[in-house]
Amino acid sequence: SAAYYLRLKGYAPVVFEREMLLGGMMRYGIPGYRLPQHVLQAEIDWLLSHGVEVRTGMALGKNIALEELRKEYDGVILAMGCWKSSPMRVPGEDLDGVLGGIDFLYDVKTNPSVAIGKRVAVVGGGNTAMDACRSARRLGAEEVSVLYRRSREEMPARAEEVEHAMEEGIHFDFLSSPVEVLADSEGKAAGLRVQAFRLGDPDSSGRRSPVAIPGAITEVPFDTVIVAIGNESNPLLARTTPGLVVDKKGRVIVDEAQKSSVDRVYAGGDIVLGAATVILAMGEGRKAAASINGILSNHQG
Repeated sequence: SAAYYLRLKGYAPVVFEREMLLGGMMRYGIPGYRLPQHVLQAEIDWLLSHGVEVRTGMALGKNIALEELRKEYDGVILAMGCWKSSPMRVPGEDLDGVLGGIDFLYDVKTNPSVAIGKRVAVVGGGNTAMDACRSARRLGAEEVSVLYRRSREEMPARAEEVEHAMEEGIHFDFLSSPVEVLADSEGKAAGLRVQAFRLGDPDSSGRRSPVAIPGAITEVPFDTVIVAIGNESNPLLARTTPGLVVDKKGRVIVDEAQKSSVDRVYAGGDIVLGAATVILAMGEGRKAAASINGILSNHQG
């Protein structure tokens, strides 16, 4: 989005992409049944037809440094998204058979032979959780259960996505959340120790907070656990960029013009908002492009 709007203003933007194909979360994080690849590719081809240059296989902090980009270009826009699955922080989540939601969806898109167990638990209540449970079902899982610590009314996932999952036979276990991943004799995930909750008073988000019910713990067998409780940014960005201010979740802090704490470096999308929508990311890209154009136009004048 930022590159497109800069190109319309007569600039020659260059997009640096970590993967070999463009599309980001739309290509690697959204299942094909929701966003067909040919539709996405048509949009990308249209963008490139305007003269936007792309360099793939270029990961920031690995193949190129931010300081290098700042020396070579008049402005830099960070738009890498949030690709790190948030951990549950419970015992056993490092066992074989426990997968991050985004990692699982990425594997589904890049590895045709990705394996999945027969009994799958998906932890979380957002859109990533819905994509993960429906994808697991399509891969042949016999039983797929979604564990969410609030009720259906508090789920952040789109209502239609929840309804579609239910229509496909996904089981929903509301007011439940894992407190431990159980292992088998070989050290692989074999189940979850699950805590039951009731709803208490609303929290800062306006949703009623889950309150654990003392002693209400059960053990449920699963051979695959997909954790989809949130996404975080790659901590490598802040560690390798002196002066870049981020919040406690690693999201870049920007002003109303999308400018970061580093001179001539802007940011937008999930790297600023956390896991949000494509539309919001596009809007922030357009705003960042307008800010850069305003500064460069004034300098030229």
